[in-house]
Amino acid sequence: MPGATFGFDQVSAMAESLAAETFQPNAKPVPERMAELTPARYHRIQFRTEASLWRDDPVPYEVQLLPRGSYFRNQVAINVIDGGSIQPVPYDGGLFDFAGAELNEPPPDDLGFAGFRLMYPLNQGDRLDEVAVFLGASYFRVVATGQHYGLSARGLAIDTGLAKKEEFPYFREFWLKKPQAGARSLEIFALLDSESLAGAYHFRLTPGHESVMEVRASLYTRSAVEKLGIAPLTSMFLYGENTGQPANNLHPEVHDSDGMLLATGRGEWIWRPLLNRQALQISSFGDENPRGFGLMQRDRDSRHYLDLDLNYDHRPSAWVEPLDRWGKGAAQLIEIPSDSERYDNIGLLWVPERAVEAGQVWPFAYRIRFGNEYPDFPAIGRTVATREAGVADQDYRRFAIEFGGGPLRELQDENAVELVVTSSLGTIREAASRRNPATDTWLAFFTLDPEGEDAVELRAFLKDRDHALTETWSYLWKRA
Repeated sequence: MPGATFGFDQVSAMAESLAAETFQPNAKPVPERMAELTPARYHRIQFRTEASLWRDDPVPYEVQLLPRGSYFRNQVAINVIDGGSIQPVPYDGGLFDFAGAELNEPPPDDLGFAGFRLMYPLNQGDRLDEVAVFLGASYFRVVATGQHYGLSARGLAIDTGLAKKEEFPYFREFWLKKPQAGARSLEIFALLDSESLAGAYHFRLTPGHESVMEVRASLYTRSAVEKLGIAPLTSMFLYGENTGQPANNLHPEVHDSDGMLLATGRGEWIWRPLLNRQALQISSFGDENPRGFGLMQRDRDSRHYLDLDLNYDHRPSAWVEPLDRWGKGAAQLIEIPSDSERYDNIGLLWVPERAVEAGQVWPFAYRIRFGNEYPDFPAIGRTVATREAGVADQDYRRFAIEFGGGPLRELQDENAVELVVTSSLGTIREAASRRNPATDTWLAFFTLDPEGEDAVELRAFLKDRDHALTETWSYLWKRA
C-alpha cells in the first residue's frame, strides 16, 4: 500500500469493513505474570532509548514503545508511514529492560505493544521531553511547555456513568507519519474497535506553550449504544478550597483539575467547581452546537498545594473546541467518590441527543488545547475561588465566591456592580458583593436556606446595569 496515498479515507474504509463483522479481540490474553503487575512495577519497565524510532533521522520527534502489562492489556499494532511506504514495527522484547518489573520469568516473545510515547524538544531545544503518550484503551495524554502530566483525553466513551458495565473502545492499530525535518506537527492515524462500533481517527499534534491535538473521526456502529460520549476527558479531584482539607493530609489542595468550563452555543460561559462527592453525581448541561468545554486547572499558586514533587500547579487544562456542528445534546460532568489521588474520579464528555442505532455513521471533528491560560477567551471576569460553610445552629449554607479579571480590575464603584444569585429551590438571603482593593477582585457573599431540600442548583454572576461582567458560577449543593 503506497504511503503517499494512505490517509483518513483508507482507515475509514478499514473501520467500516471491521464494523460489518462481529467484534473479535485482536490478541490472546496477557500472560498472568504480566497482567498482575502493579502500575508501579509496570512503569519501571524501561524502553531502551537507543532503539527509539527516528532517533538517527533529522526530524524533531522520537517514538518510544510500551509493552503490554498491568492494566494495559490490549495489543496495539504500530506502523510507520515514510514517504511512499508503510512499514510495520515488529515487537521485540529486546527493546525493553524488564528488570525493574521484578518478573519471576521473562515475558513471552510475542507479548506485543500496548502503546507509545512521543518525544519532542518541548522545553529546551537540545533536549527531548515526553510530550504525549497513547496508552490503554483509547486514552492519551498531552502536555505543553513547563507542564507535568495530569488529566487524560479519550478517543471515545461508551455507557460511562450508567448502572451497567462501561464499554471501553480501544485503538488496535496506529500509523505514525514520519515528519519532515523542522516540522512542528506530527500526524497519527488510528483504528478504533469495540463491541458496539469501529472507528477511524486522524490526530495532528502541534506541541508548544499551548499544545494542540486536532482530532477527526468517523464511527461505524455495529449495534445500538445507550450513551455515546464524544471528546471525553478524565481527571482527578480529591479536595480543594471549596471542600476543606482532610485532617491527615498536609497539602491544602490535591487535584489535577478544579473546575468545568462550558461555552454554550448561546454564548454563555459557565464555570462549575469540582467536588469529590459522597455518591456518584452526573450533571447534564443541555446545549446545541457548543462552542467549547473543558476541565481546567485554574489554581496555579504552588503555595495552595505545598508540594514540590507532584507539581499540581503545573497540570494542564484541556479545552475541547468542536470544528463542526454537533447539534443538540448535553455536556455531562461525572463526579465519582474517591479516597485517593491515584484515581481519576472526574469525567466530562459530550452526549448527543440523537439516538445511536446499528448501521449508522458518526463523523465529528474537534481540537483539544492543552495549556495554562487561554488569552483568546472573552475578557470577562472569571471565578477565582469558591468557599462553602455552615451556619451555627441553623440549616443554612454560607457561600463566598471570588471573581477576578476582565473588566473587574478597573471597577471602583461598588454601587455599579450587582450580584445576581438564583436557586432552583430554597431561598437566597443576604446576597452582596464587595471589591477587595488588595487583589482587585470582587467577593460575592450569600446564604442559602434550603428549606429542607436535599439538593439545590445555584447560579451567580456579577453585572452592571446592562451586561454580565463575569461568567456564570454554577454549583450543585447537596446535603451530606
